[in-house]
Amino acid sequence: MYSQLIPILAPVFIVALLGYGWARLALPFDREFVTGMVMNVGVPCLILQGTAGLGADVPLFMSMIGYALLALAVCAIVGGIVLRALGQPLRSYLPPVAFGNAGNLGLPLCLFAFGPRGLGLAIGFYLVGSVAQFLVGPLFQGRRPVWRTLLTTPVNYAAVLGIALLATETTLPAWFGNTVQLLAGMAIPLMLVALGHALGSFAVTRLPVAAALALARLGLGLAVGLGIVWLFGLEGTERGVVLIESAMPVAVFNYLLAARYDRHPDEIAGAIVISTLVSFATLPLLLLVALPS
Repeated sequence: MYSQLIPILAPVFIVALLGYGWARLALPFDREFVTGMVMNVGVPCLILQGTAGLGADVPLFMSMIGYALLALAVCAIVGGIVLRALGQPLRSYLPPVAFGNAGNLGLPLCLFAFGPRGLGLAIGFYLVGSVAQFLVGPLFQGRRPVWRTLLTTPVNYAAVLGIALLATETTLPAWFGNTVQLLAGMAIPLMLVALGHALGSFAVTRLPVAAALALARLGLGLAVGLGIVWLFGLEGTERGVVLIESAMPVAVFNYLLAARYDRHPDEIAGAIVISTLVSFATLPLLLLVALPS
């Protein structure tokens, strides 16, 4: 069983380590450019490619979106109750508890663990988290209208097109499909490089708060994932994807929103670093639970 883990974990660690080393060496890195290429080009193409790998199984993909919505809702409700009881600022601390890193880390793990089918299902989780962050994040943290952002975000259009292609069993023209495949290939490597670079760039301040947020995200996410697979009797790839995606560390995008709206960005950066390092250390155990026996 342990021999199965090396091909899954090694590529993730190596590429993330490349980004970390790049940051520690203080080499030029335009995070805004990399993020823009990933979100506006790479990920939309990855969504089209990933949904194509599911064949015509629209109900399966939509059920994965439902599990993702349920996981996000439960994490947000439970996290909100606990933070309110402790007298902590919801607008600052609820997003890192609710939103896990379903993209930068979750997608490559599901791809290497379960192949194209796993990637296609994981994209359902990523879509829910991505759209919710674009919609709820600015409204919740900044009270600003976000409709322009939603309407100009290629990820949303790629999701609609991907579901339409699934439902109609339509394939893309060869020239377009090859282009999509080529551009999709850059998404996961750049995501991991960006994750590693963030780990090398962010500092941990107010350690108790950052550690509490990190452990809340990991512990609550895993508990919710286990609850969902038990409640719905999930097995195989579906079970593994739900467990992996639910238990991901704090999403890097939380820092970008916190910095934009001045919602304790230093503590959020620390939570990202701590939760990701703890996640890296515990990934073998998570995969042993998630992989089919």
